[in-house]
Amino acid sequence: MKRKIETQDAPKATGPFSQAIVVDNMIFTSGQICLTPEGKLLEGTIEEQTHQIMKNMKAILEASGVSFENVVKTTIYITDMSIYGKVNEVYGSYFSAPYPARETICVKELPLGAKIEISMIAVK
Repeated sequence: MKRKIETQDAPKATGPFSQAIVVDNMIFTSGQICLTPEGKLLEGTIEEQTHQIMKNMKAILEASGVSFENVVKTTIYITDMSIYGKVNEVYGSYFSAPYPARETICVKELPLGAKIEISMIAVK
C-alpha cells in the first residue's frame, strides 16, 4: 500500500503528483527545483539554488521518517554541464560515505526555467 507524503516545509505539489510516496520501506520523492516552501522560484547563485533544493528534500525526507543517511539513489538533472562542479560540491555536503548511487543528466530545459532538479529514493 502506498502513502502520500505532504509537508508545508517544502513546495506544495501543484500537479498530478505528490511530494513523495512511501511504499513499504521505500520512499520515492518527486523531483525538486529551487522553489521556496511558498512556491517562489529562488533567484541567486547555482549554489544557493542547490541548497534550496536540498533543504526541500530534507523536509520531505523527514516528513517520510528518514534522513539523507537513508538515501540510496539520486537523480540530478541540469541544463548546463558547466554548473556540474558547483552543484556537486553543494550536493556532496549533505551526504557522507557511503554515498548514494547517482546519475547526472544534462537536459535542454526544466520546469519554470530552473537550472537544476533533484529526485531521491530512500529506504527505511
